Amino acid sequence: MLSIQLLALRFRKFEMNSNERGATLVEYALLVALIAIVCISAVTLLGDTVSRPLSSISGPLR
Repeated sequence: MLSIQLLALRFRKFEMNSNERGATLVEYALLVALIAIVCISAVTLLGDTVSRPLSSISGPLR
C-alpha cells in the first residue's frame, strides 16, 4: 500500500515539473518575440541616422 502512495506522489511531482517546463518555454518564447520586436523597431527608427555616419567612415577605409 505504501509503495502505491509513493508511486502516486512521484507521478504528481513529475506532472508538476512537466507543466512548469511548458510554462517556462512559453515565457522564453514571449521574451524572444519581445526582443525581436524591439530590435526591429530600433533598426527601423535609427537605420538612416546610423547609416549615414557609418557610410562616411567606411568610404575612406576602402
